[in-house]
Amino acid sequence: MEPRNEDYIKARIRTVPDWPQPGVQFRDITPLLQDPKTFRVLVDTFVHRYMDQKLDVVAGVDARGFILGAVVAYELNLGFVPIRKKGKLPFATVAEEYELEYGSATVEIHCDACRAGDRVLLIDDLVATGGTMIAAAKLLTRIGATVVEAAAIVDLPELGGSKLVTQQGIPLYTICDFAGH
Repeated sequence: MEPRNEDYIKARIRTVPDWPQPGVQFRDITPLLQDPKTFRVLVDTFVHRYMDQKLDVVAGVDARGFILGAVVAYELNLGFVPIRKKGKLPFATVAEEYELEYGSATVEIHCDACRAGDRVLLIDDLVATGGTMIAAAKLLTRIGATVVEAAAIVDLPELGGSKLVTQQGIPLYTICDFAGH
């Protein structure tokens, strides 16, 4: 029997202990991108989920969300919108600051990245504390778009981010989680 896509993908995510600091179990998605079969299974999992959603654009969060989001957008025949860290976009932007465990950060989007009423898929590699995903969704909403769903490869539910995202009214889909690991 073939493994489910979720199990296949989860089994290929590398865990790097004590990075970037002691006690952290870093979930490294780069092995998913390096193997052509695994990368295709990953992309196809998202494409099959969203191909009938009548989306207008895919937005990806800096930086790993760019990799996945751009490929998914291409496969769905949609445009791609980058949501960047502060100071990286050259045109007029809208910014949203959010809290991190150890301070704050800011993400930005071009003010003309979407049209009012655009239906957007927001994508990133993982959901940890949820701050980046929530800030990105707020940016899209502020420029008039509707976030149909936020999506990520990995959920780290013990950090509480997925719960916070859904409490903000943002539908969330993740392929796999690392609860209790």
